[in-house]
Amino acid sequence: MNVIEINNLTKYYGKERGIIDVSFNVEDKEVFGFIGPNGAGKSTTLRTILGLIYPTSGSAKLFGKDSITHGPEIKKNIGYLPSEVFYYDKMKVIDLLNYSASFYSKDCSKRIKELAEIMDLNLNRKIDDLSFGNKKKVGIVQGLLHEPKLIILDEPTSGLDPLMQQKFFDLLHVENSKGATILFSSHILGEVQRLCDRVAIIKEGKLIQLEKISNLQENNYKKIKVQTTSKLDLNFFNIDGVSNLEGKQTMISFLFRGNINSILKRISEIEIANVWIEEPDLEEIFLHYYEKEG
Repeated sequence: MNVIEINNLTKYYGKERGIIDVSFNVEDKEVFGFIGPNGAGKSTTLRTILGLIYPTSGSAKLFGKDSITHGPEIKKNIGYLPSEVFYYDKMKVIDLLNYSASFYSKDCSKRIKELAEIMDLNLNRKIDDLSFGNKKKVGIVQGLLHEPKLIILDEPTSGLDPLMQQKFFDLLHVENSKGATILFSSHILGEVQRLCDRVAIIKEGKLIQLEKISNLQENNYKKIKVQTTSKLDLNFFNIDGVSNLEGKQTMISFLFRGNINSILKRISEIEIANVWIEEPDLEEIFLHYYEKEG
């Protein structure tokens, strides 16, 4: 069963491009990642799915119902965290969360305390005294306090320190194990790889790849830098699987896709001072997919 069904979703802001013909499904209890660089159309897609903005064309169904026609009914079962959170400054955190909870026909007071403890959030502070990271925590608690069946998160970890990010990921894992379906956007590939079953990659408003994470990892490049003891002809590394080959003096860098043993064997044929093998950053991954798409 699909909790989310998106068909040819298109949104223009006047003549400006938002998203074009975006289609994908998210299955029940799936954790689905939506990645792309800033400005690619991630937030527009999520807001259109939620019916917060209306599509130019195409449709989105949540729980089998049109997101606009059945919006109020559907939203009772959705938790949403926007990429940027804005609140009434003069309120205390607990007052804001109680106000949010009043929209649902259930007692959320115990859940609010549980989530605040997990996220290390002081409920008695005023909103305008909070840092950006703490406001993000308020948004997380606000999105999860009614135990939604569908959780939609837009760049959820921005502003959170690494320790809090880990607590947040653990929290999402628990919610998913209890049956929640999760869709979240990110420009950080590592987050998506840790959490998701499948991932969609968006470029300039268009979906260019839909992959299982296992396939993405198998097909992933390694970023390799080699420092040689003397200047080397770049063509030495111009072999199958190598791309983005660059060199300056004794430092050579490239992306490699293939059997890691074959490139290590190649490297062992020369005198090296040092070697680095890393996961490439998201921009480099996108270059790979964008080139393939092009």
